[in-house]
Amino acid sequence: MTILAAPCQFANASISGLRLLLVVAALTASSLAVELKPRTEEEFNRFVREAESRITSEARTGDGFLLALSPVQHTLLRNGEILTETRLPGGDRKVTSGLIHDWAGVVFVPGVDVRDVIFAVQAYDRHKDFYKPEVVDSRLISRSGQDFIIMLRLLKKKVVTVVLQTEHAVHYEQIDSWHWWSQSHSIRIAEVLHPGRPDEEQLPPGTGRGFLWRLNSYWTFQELDGGTYVECEAISLTRDIPRGLGWLIHPIIRELPRESLIATLRGTRDAASRGGLVTGLPPFFRPLAVPGRPFRTGTTAGDKRRPQSAAMAGPA
Repeated sequence: MTILAAPCQFANASISGLRLLLVVAALTASSLAVELKPRTEEEFNRFVREAESRITSEARTGDGFLLALSPVQHTLLRNGEILTETRLPGGDRKVTSGLIHDWAGVVFVPGVDVRDVIFAVQAYDRHKDFYKPEVVDSRLISRSGQDFIIMLRLLKKKVVTVVLQTEHAVHYEQIDSWHWWSQSHSIRIAEVLHPGRPDEEQLPPGTGRGFLWRLNSYWTFQELDGGTYVECEAISLTRDIPRGLGWLIHPIIRELPRESLIATLRGTRDAASRGGLVTGLPPFFRPLAVPGRPFRTGTTAGDKRRPQSAAMAGPA
């Protein structure tokens, strides 16, 4: 019986290797170049408007993803797990010539108050350090109060490698001393050919292989339980699946948004936990510097947002 297992393993390896070669050939073929259609963008914008109505209400009332978790899930968070869920059945929604992905996740940053988490995430020139290898370059383009324009060069690697030059408009809002929320909208995403070489070229936005056409993210930051809970919901738009290649490509396109969200939440936790990473920045970056302010440990009288600790949270 043991002898028979080895040929099966080699056969499976050969099949996997063949599948890998087919995927690489399919995803690198110039014939798979596509363009973002106006109707696709309209359908994405309609989805975003509906989602943002819900997201804004949840962020400002404190009734988001975090408070729907069970006590067991809260315990997992406190033990360092990153929890995610898709907002769409099957992980994505088909639109004209495209797919919409909507994933939410949460991570706990122990021993760090909300001010220091905001301090870290607003250090955009350091995102290339905080979020590598997915962010290979980052830069703050402009800032006006709590409104930012930023540049991120993204590396998407899943069998094949794609580099994207992106710009985003980010807005932050302080709800109270213990809560912040923010939203980020991509304003430009261009695929980069031959990155880092003398013949590097940025394709016009909305062209290329369509691995990422739009990316919006919505964040809430809640100080509680001796640390800060960080929630993020990411809504993205990608190309649809080429006819006849769904069995090859769909798993890749479906997995990338979740994997990117997990990497982003992990990077946020690590950057905020290692406060020394962001020392030396101008002091005006630091929000609400209130020396000696204690951690939020539970619900205060009159707080209608009702943040709950793990012990208080009901079942999911």
